[in-house]
Amino acid sequence: MSEHHNATGADDPRLQEMQQRLSAVRSRIAAATEAAGRQGTPPELIVVTKFHPADDVRRLATLGITDVGENRDQEASDKAAKLSELGLRWHFVGQLQSNKAKSVVRYAQAIHSVDRPQLAAALARSIAAEQEKTGRGPLECFIQVSLDDDAGSHRGGASRLDVPALADQLAGSPGLLLAGLMAVAPLGSDPDAAFGRLAEISAQLLKDHPSASAISAGMSQDLESAIMAGATHLRIGSDILGSRPALR
Repeated sequence: MSEHHNATGADDPRLQEMQQRLSAVRSRIAAATEAAGRQGTPPELIVVTKFHPADDVRRLATLGITDVGENRDQEASDKAAKLSELGLRWHFVGQLQSNKAKSVVRYAQAIHSVDRPQLAAALARSIAAEQEKTGRGPLECFIQVSLDDDAGSHRGGASRLDVPALADQLAGSPGLLLAGLMAVAPLGSDPDAAFGRLAEISAQLLKDHPSASAISAGMSQDLESAIMAGATHLRIGSDILGSRPALR
């Protein structure tokens, strides 16, 4: 019996493990959504599958997951090609070099980490060429904002002062759709306070770009804080897939 067959079989222990983990995360999301008074607007779940094999993504599809996230272009490109028949929505959530823009627009429906004008320009050029070739739809773009007090944070992201110009650039680029903002809570900080700052930046953005209402925030350890602050997209990895496999 092939591994491919096992990957979706009812007797697959990995599938059962993932189903239990996913159910636990969905329960947390439902409870947090209710606590925030947001039953009518629950956030979308993006399962971050970096470092996990394509067969795990296939398992997720059998569990009803439609949106998956990756943070390395080569890995994402390979998986998207291998799993093209599943009709998944691919979200690129990691730091991106401008020279990878051409590759990312071939498979990604959304990129959550636009943090500088050069990358926005590269994505605009790449999506124009890709749309001419394949007729694909627009690329949703989230501006990654740094929530760290010091600008030199390793978490990445544009400073809040740079958000308006970057938003104007994305909104004015054919083929790119300004979706909203993304952020990662700084290590060791209070996520409630961090995501509160993100909500303030989002409110400012909406004054000039009323349709850019998406907020991509919240991971396994802080999804409740993110939902309370208005997150529309959650990026959950380890609580659903377990710890990353050892890199060989």
